[in-house]
Amino acid sequence: MSRLLEGDVGSGKTAVAAATTYAVMVSRPTHLQTAYMCPTEILATQHFESFIQYFSYMPVQIGLITGSGCRKFPSKVNPKGWTDISRAQLLKWVANGEIAVLIGTHALIQKTVEFKHLAYVIIDEQHRFGMAQRAKLVKKNTTSPAPHLLSMTATPIPRTLALTMYGDLDLTLLDQSPAGRKPIITELVRPQERQPMYEKIRAELESGRQLYVICPRINEPDPDMEAAIIAKSVKEEAKRLKESVFPEYEIGILHSKMTPAEKDRIMQEFKAGKIHILCATSVVEVGVNVPNATVIIIEGAERFGLAQLHQLRGRVLRSSHQAYCYVFTETTSTKSIDRLKALQSAKKRF
Repeated sequence: MSRLLEGDVGSGKTAVAAATTYAVMVSRPTHLQTAYMCPTEILATQHFESFIQYFSYMPVQIGLITGSGCRKFPSKVNPKGWTDISRAQLLKWVANGEIAVLIGTHALIQKTVEFKHLAYVIIDEQHRFGMAQRAKLVKKNTTSPAPHLLSMTATPIPRTLALTMYGDLDLTLLDQSPAGRKPIITELVRPQERQPMYEKIRAELESGRQLYVICPRINEPDPDMEAAIIAKSVKEEAKRLKESVFPEYEIGILHSKMTPAEKDRIMQEFKAGKIHILCATSVVEVGVNVPNATVIIIEGAERFGLAQLHQLRGRVLRSSHQAYCYVFTETTSTKSIDRLKALQSAKKRF
């Protein structure tokens, strides 16, 4: 199999990946392995935890490998939980076939990662990887036939679509959503409309929902630099919201320069509801799953691509609650406004 699974954000591509992984697990001969590559550590960790929930009843071992460390399920100390292990030990278990499923980031394609019986390769958010990176993972199995390949995305790049047209890649469309999902209400917000919109968002927070606030920058631009891009920053926006807009709510910060341990702690607190508002960069663009977060503000939306905006909007389509996406912009460019209106008017196909 060499197949592209195209499904809109929140349509259940991860569930398809889990179901097909199960098919590999129960195939004969035994000890066939699956590799699952993700573009970010946050997403890889999330899938690792999801697969533990899916397969905890089966006698299989699941591994996680990222740039910041390795984990294994089950733990000898706690059969229902995972444990941190050394990279050398994980690679040894992968090489001898003990790890049935290895989930990871680009760390999966390092030369030191060798599989015994790699039968299935899954690439999540395939538009975030280059052709050479995808090929490296598929070629990991040197002693037997090439593994089956499943690429998944909500926003396929033109080259990938061309491959499906000319027969080099089979195409499967996931054209339904899980039951109960409602279309996201998307609104374009100009500077003078900010305050009324904040009141709408406050009503959602008061009902127990959570909020993402996405900003283009981490830090404020240097005022001494003439060419500095003037755009909202995560740190300053979090401070402003806490001081003058939502002082009664707990606000967290998430961006790419934080350590993996800090990112993991913030995401766990957000999932647990200890943090009500998460100010972040586009690091949360793909895959992050917090069902109770149903509202997203995208600051400086004209600075993001349409594919990015579509992915960011999908962060709030994770439950049966009504979801809202507020696209904040201060641009006066007619072209930029038309582009954002295209996002606003785009309807899901299902």
